[in-house]
Amino acid sequence: QVQPVESGGGLVQPGGSLRLACAASGSIFRMYTMDWYRQAPGKQRELVATITSGGSTNSADSVQGRFTISRDNAKNTVYLQMNSLKPEDTAVYYCKASRLMYRYWGPGTQVTVSS
Repeated sequence: QVQPVESGGGLVQPGGSLRLACAASGSIFRMYTMDWYRQAPGKQRELVATITSGGSTNSADSVQGRFTISRDNAKNTVYLQMNSLKPEDTAVYYCKASRLMYRYWGPGTQVTVSS
């Protein structure tokens, strides 16, 4: 079992950058697929980016070229580097750990992009 906890959210101006981190307890973190999701007010939660246990990555069309997901298994942490932020990136960002039939969500961190 892992327990993800997100950090790094905040208020940033359009065009700015933030790096989110998701720290997860547990000795087999490296075996989990890690996802970043986001949910804007009044909208459904959407998948932003994924990184597998082997390090393969994928991201949504809306963030390709701007967001980068990475992981540091030695620190049990996954990151989301967000550049060229837009107001429409404003949302609560969640981290999810998945392995076999198990799914573990973090409580989320707020990202607000506004001038």
